[in-house]
Amino acid sequence: MTQDVALQPAAGAESPSTTCMLYVVRHGTTTMNVENRYRGRCDVPLDAQGYQDAVDAARQLSSVGLSAVYTGGLRRTIATAQIIADEARIPDIRVMHGLINVDYGAWEGLTAQEAEMYDPVAFKLYKTSPSQAVCPNGERLRDAQKRMLEALGIIAARHPGERVAVISHAVMIRLAVAALENTEGEQWRIPVGRGSYMAMGAQDGRLWLERLPTGTDVD
Repeated sequence: MTQDVALQPAAGAESPSTTCMLYVVRHGTTTMNVENRYRGRCDVPLDAQGYQDAVDAARQLSSVGLSAVYTGGLRRTIATAQIIADEARIPDIRVMHGLINVDYGAWEGLTAQEAEMYDPVAFKLYKTSPSQAVCPNGERLRDAQKRMLEALGIIAARHPGERVAVISHAVMIRLAVAALENTEGEQWRIPVGRGSYMAMGAQDGRLWLERLPTGTDVD
């Protein structure tokens, strides 16, 4: 379906017995999502709708046979991960720093309009060029993309032949998809619904896209 991303030299064709399936879930809604503000590393919790989003995600994944749940370290991803783990009867969740959201720096807490006013040049690159974009006083998107892919590669290597849920953030999911599809330009900002997920296959250090996330949200 898409171009493979090599995390290390590949070895042979995929085998269903050793392919890890990763279900990469966006956390549920928060008040800052509703206000359309850049959350970044702000440790904002899920709101009531966010818990329902997580329950809906857990139900969607209840039949796939999850063996592990990984999450970034913020409360909104941890709460989403715990609900999914409880539904799958997985006794614990695993926190991995590489899954944490982009550090938006000076843009954290701002709306898109406010961010554009703060630094129009940086904002234009953010919208159109993830390979070049840098959040003012924050993180390069390509660095965030690299750590996301590395985290997914580590998880897959730990769970050959298994199915794993991975809870992260919209921009991190978009960056992973952009790498898998070699996307640049405004098209990288695909819709990622709150509580939606993308599916990826992984084997022998390679990742490939199986299913895009659903929804209309581009915040």
